[in-house]
Amino acid sequence: MKLQSIYILASAFMLMALVSCKKDLIKTNTDPNSVSVNVFDPNNILTATQLYYTGSTDNAIEVEETEIQGAGCMIQHWASTSGYFFGDKYIGAPTSGGWGSFFDHTYTSTIKYAVDLYTNTTGKPQYKNLHQIARILKALSFERITDVYGDVPYFNAGQAYTKGIYFPKYDKQKDIYADLLKEVEQATDSLDENADKPTGDLFYAHADDQIAEWKKFGSTLLLRMAMRLTKVDPATAKAYVTKLAGKTMQSNDDNAIVAHGTNDPLTINRIYRGIGEDGSIQLSGQISNTFIDFLKNNNDPRLPVLSYVYPPDFTPGGDPSGGSSDPADQNGLPNGYDDGNTAHGIINYLGPPPYLGNTNLYSRPSPIIFNATAPTLILTYAESEFLLADAAKRWGIGSAVDHYNNGVRAAMAELSIYGSGGSIADGDITDYLAANPYDDTDGLNMINTQFWACTFFNEYEAWANYRRTGFPVLNAVTYPGSQSPGVIPRRMYYSSVDKQVNTTNYNAAAAAMGGDKITSRMWWDIQ
Repeated sequence: MKLQSIYILASAFMLMALVSCKKDLIKTNTDPNSVSVNVFDPNNILTATQLYYTGSTDNAIEVEETEIQGAGCMIQHWASTSGYFFGDKYIGAPTSGGWGSFFDHTYTSTIKYAVDLYTNTTGKPQYKNLHQIARILKALSFERITDVYGDVPYFNAGQAYTKGIYFPKYDKQKDIYADLLKEVEQATDSLDENADKPTGDLFYAHADDQIAEWKKFGSTLLLRMAMRLTKVDPATAKAYVTKLAGKTMQSNDDNAIVAHGTNDPLTINRIYRGIGEDGSIQLSGQISNTFIDFLKNNNDPRLPVLSYVYPPDFTPGGDPSGGSSDPADQNGLPNGYDDGNTAHGIINYLGPPPYLGNTNLYSRPSPIIFNATAPTLILTYAESEFLLADAAKRWGIGSAVDHYNNGVRAAMAELSIYGSGGSIADGDITDYLAANPYDDTDGLNMINTQFWACTFFNEYEAWANYRRTGFPVLNAVTYPGSQSPGVIPRRMYYSSVDKQVNTTNYNAAAAAMGGDKITSRMWWDIQ
């Protein structure tokens, strides 16, 4: 028994020694400068999420490809004779990178950070408001990606690190939208003026009342989401609009804006990074004649702010001065033409006006709005007013003409964020409205065409609203090899990368919509 006691004591001593050694080993091998989730300030994730929403740091490749070369051309804000701009002629195989580039980059950037922000603030009272903002940003990010592709990973997305879900299933868009509406409504209602004031907020940190601004942002986002349902579930859309009366953005002071700097690739304007800093791409993209003609035909004072004919000797990165912003000099490039000598070659375009002889003579985005430090508009009062005007026209909720006029004024006045060159005089706006008064017999067309005009550079939203309303009336392109001849695409092809690594779930999603086609309509886009 005595010997046994000695063994027990010896064993206990050895165990304590091993535990002590392990603690010392852990201490020795722990970086004193590292930051764990428990002590990391999630406000820093807020900044990253908002910045990534404007485009990834991977040279903003998905902004260049999916948004500008894809959606921007489909919606006929942009045009190009280059095959890179696949949305101009609806070309490119499903495996072409541009269709799925947004899918690939958003899940690994914006959505990853949005889900992390949501997860790391859950159940922490000191981050009460930050958590509600995380819910809103998460919904903002997922709304965009489901509007581009349809059914997408949602409920289990962004949880590879926290839950080990590496191959999330694709959820039905109907279910996604139901949850988005619930999340944004609950989060907006839960924002508390007496709780935390998040730091690192790129949208509203400057505001006198940050939480009040987020309430208006949440309500405006909820309005946009609800109005997506006007074709598939108008009763629900109408009910939300009724509840949101007086809660949405009230002026341009409420606009959500991200400022940019030149510390590439972290803070530079993402559209400029994707298009403006890539020489061959910048020289390949012009503004569509559909958009230029709309501005010119209506003597729109935004024309010299948005468009510019660069000097003939301009090279990317060079000095753009010496060109022209004169409205008389602006000409848009027609969509659906290449640079060959064929029936679809731009040299054979008869106009009016006929081909100018060089694509460099066509209008491009003005240096006023297209530069490294130009801000990004995320969600605006003008958009809100046009959505309310749409609702008023459909269901008599409020005054369609008042909301329309407010929207036009706001859309023109908001360009002052680009500096003095973007400022439009109040008198010019008044003259425009007098010359182009709201006509209720053509109300939905006028309202949503103005929405299209005010979302230049927000191409995903312009494309989504076009599919929701059918306005503006656009002439679809017919081109050899088109994946959607004569029909503007209703969605993008899924990621070819996810098709390879998440095959089972991809196949199920594709089968559910009758195939991964760009002509397939998503849940809210019924005929």
